[in-house]
Amino acid sequence: MSGDRGPGSLQPGDLVVSRNRKWNGKAHWVVPGTYLGEDIHGWWVFQGAGEFCSRPGAAFYTASDAVLLIPRTGEYVATFYDDSYPGDFRIYVDLATAHAWNQLKPGVTEFHMIDMDLDVIRSTKHGVFVDDEDEFEQHRTDMAYPETTVAAMRAECAALFQAVQQMEAPFDMAGAGSTSAEWFRKGRA
Repeated sequence: MSGDRGPGSLQPGDLVVSRNRKWNGKAHWVVPGTYLGEDIHGWWVFQGAGEFCSRPGAAFYTASDAVLLIPRTGEYVATFYDDSYPGDFRIYVDLATAHAWNQLKPGVTEFHMIDMDLDVIRSTKHGVFVDDEDEFEQHRTDMAYPETTVAAMRAECAALFQAVQQMEAPFDMAGAGSTSAEWFRKGRA
C-alpha cells in the first residue's frame, strides 16, 4: 500500500473497491465504485445504484447512487446521497483513520481505512447528529484504542459535526450548486 495519502496513478473510470476494517483488523464494509476525479477536498468515487455491498453478516444491492469523498486531510470519509435515495440520509460521515491506496492492476485500486465507529449524519428527518457513540465507547475498551486516538477521534467528530451542521464545503447540501452535485453529474454521465 502506498504511504502517500493520494491514490497515485488512478484515472477517472477506474474501479475503486473501498475495503473498511475495524481497529482489531476484522473486515467491515466492502463497497465498489468508479473513480471520478479530485478537487480541493479530495478524491471522489461514484457508487451507482444496484452495486453489491457487503460486510460480515450483511449484504445488499444499493438502492440509489451515492458519491464518496476520500479527503486530502482529516480522519474520515463522507458519503453523499441526493433526493433519489429512498432513506433519509443525505450525508454520512464515517470517522476513519489509516487511509491507504493499493493498486491491484491498471484500472483497479483498493482504498483501505479503519472505521472508528463514530458517524456524523445529516438526515432529512432528524437533522445533524452523531451516531454510534455507544459503539465507540465499547470498542474503545474492547479493542484498546490508544488514548491519543480516542482524543483525536472525538476532536475530529466535533469539528465534522460543526462543518456538516453549518453546511461548510464539501458538506454544502444546498441543491444543484452544492459540492457533491457536480460529482453526481459526472458519475451519472
